[in-house]
Amino acid sequence: MKIEVTSGAVVYRIVDQKIEYLLLQSMNKGNFWGFPKGHVEVGEDLLQTAHREIREETQLDLTINDQFHVTTEYDLPNGNHKKMTLYTAKLEQATDLTLQAIEIKNAGWFDYETARNRLTYDNLKQLLDDVNTYLTTK
Repeated sequence: MKIEVTSGAVVYRIVDQKIEYLLLQSMNKGNFWGFPKGHVEVGEDLLQTAHREIREETQLDLTINDQFHVTTEYDLPNGNHKKMTLYTAKLEQATDLTLQAIEIKNAGWFDYETARNRLTYDNLKQLLDDVNTYLTTK
């Protein structure tokens, strides 16, 4: 069994003193909603991958918070095992998104409840729960 290691971030911003989360809709056959993330490339660590993936998928150049992260592991239909690490990254000022056309179909900023309902997979909902708890209690 091959282990696939991915990294990314839960990107958020504060609008009218409320947190909004950035979700991306994938171009893959499932059109699933998730967070900016991707496979770790040779020579990269998890933080470098998270930064690169955000930049590639959205054109945002954000600072990754390395003081907090969440992880999940799961088996893929192809028999591989995936280990995903997500950090947080805050968008400090309004910036337009430029989506990576080959991978990203759509994007949106959502409040916690709407984001949680929009996420396709339960493990991503749990990671959002953990991130939201972290951001609202720090």
